Amino acid sequence: MKKRDITAIGFTTFALFLGAGNLIFPPMMAQQAGENWLSAMLGFLISAVGLPALTIVVLGRLSSANKLTQALPPWLDRTFWLMVFITLGPAFVLPRAVTVAYEMGLKPFVSESYLLPFSVIFCAMCLILALKPGRLVDIIGKFMTPALIAMLGILVITAIYNPQGSTTQAIAAYQQAPLVNGLLEGYMTLDAIAAVAFGWVIIQAIKEKGITDQAGIQRYSFFIAGIYIVLMSTCYLAMGYLGASSSSIAAEASNGGAILTLYSAAILGPVGQVLLAVITLTACLTTVIGLTNANAEYFKKTYRLPFAKTATAVIVLTALVANVGLEQLISFSLPLILVLCPIAITLVLAASLSHAANHHLKYLVFTAFLFGSIDTAAVLGMVSGSLDQALLQWLPLYSSHLSWLLPCTLLLGYQSFSLKLTKSQQPAF
Repeated sequence: MKKRDITAIGFTTFALFLGAGNLIFPPMMAQQAGENWLSAMLGFLISAVGLPALTIVVLGRLSSANKLTQALPPWLDRTFWLMVFITLGPAFVLPRAVTVAYEMGLKPFVSESYLLPFSVIFCAMCLILALKPGRLVDIIGKFMTPALIAMLGILVITAIYNPQGSTTQAIAAYQQAPLVNGLLEGYMTLDAIAAVAFGWVIIQAIKEKGITDQAGIQRYSFFIAGIYIVLMSTCYLAMGYLGASSSSIAAEASNGGAILTLYSAAILGPVGQVLLAVITLTACLTTVIGLTNANAEYFKKTYRLPFAKTATAVIVLTALVANVGLEQLISFSLPLILVLCPIAITLVLAASLSHAANHHLKYLVFTAFLFGSIDTAAVLGMVSGSLDQALLQWLPLYSSHLSWLLPCTLLLGYQSFSLKLTKSQQPAF
C-alpha cells in the first residue's frame, strides 16, 4: 500500500472517532483537574485512545471484524452485533450526533428552532457521502480530515499565544488520584465499543486498496492505529489545554461545550464562534458518515441486504429519532451501550491474549454482561443505599464502575492457563 493511502486511512480513522463528544470531554476534565491536568490526561489517553487502538490492531490481526465473535453461539454472535449497531446507529449515537451538530453548529446563530430542516439537510449530506463507500477514504481522509485538523490547529495555536487563565486547584477527585480518574473518564467516552463498529469500515478500506491477505491487513492496521494514536492524542491534549487555561472566562462552565464556546469567542470573537461551529459540524458529519457506513457494511455482509437501501434506512430513522424521540430512546439505549462496552472490551482482550481462550468465550461474555449490568445500574443511580454500601465493601472496583474487570481478567487468565496446561500434558508424536 502506498504511504499516502496508509495516511489517508489513518486520517479517516481519526475523523470517524472524533465526534463532538470527544471535543467536549477533555476541556471539562482538565479544568476540574487543575494543576494535575496532565496526569489526568495521561490516564484519559490510556483508556480513551489506547483501548480503541488495541481494538483496531486486534481486528486487523483477525482480518475481519466478525471473527471477533465467531466462537460464540450463533444466536449470541448475532445478538451482540445487532445491539452494537442499533445503539451506535439510529437508536442513540447517530441522532445524538445530529442534535449536537445543531446545538453547537447552528442554534447559537438563530433565534428560532430549525432542527427539522437542519436534520433533513444534514442527514441528506451524510447519506450522499455514505453511499460512496469506495470513496470514503478519499472524501474523509484526504479532504475533510486535513480541513478539520487545520481548523483545530488555528483554535489551539491562538489559545497558546492568548491563554484565558491559568491552572487552578484541582477538585477533590483529582487531588488524590488524577491518573485513575482520568482513566475512568476516558473509559466513559465509550470509544472502545465504537472501535468495534468502525473496525468494519477500517478493514474494508484496507481491502479496497488491494490488501486481502491476513498478514497484510494485520501489518497495515498496525500503522493505521499508530496514526490514529498520534492524531487523537494530540487533539485530546490540545482540548485539555483549553480547559486547563480557561479559569478567567469559564470558571463556572457546566460542561466542555460551554468552555469551548466561551474560549473561542474570547480569543477570536465572532470568527471564533463560527470556527467552533464549523469544527463541530465537520466532526459530527464524519462520525455520522462512518457509523452509517459501518451499519450498512455489517448488514450487507451478514444478512446480504443492499448497501444503499440499508444506509438510506439508517439515515431516515436517524433523522426521525433526532426530531421526535431522542430523549425517550436515550433512556433505553444508554444502559444498553454501557453494558455492551465491557463485553466489547472483554472480547478484544480475549482475542489479543489468545485465540485458544475463545474456546470458552461465551462464559467471558456472560461474566462481562452480569458485572457490567451491576456497573450500569450504579451509573444510572438504580442501586439502593444498603445494597450500594454492600457492593462498595465486597465488590472490587465497584466504586469506579469497573466491577467487570477483575472477574473477566481472572476468568480469561484461568482459561488461558488451563488450556496451556492441557496442551503440555498431551503426548507428542
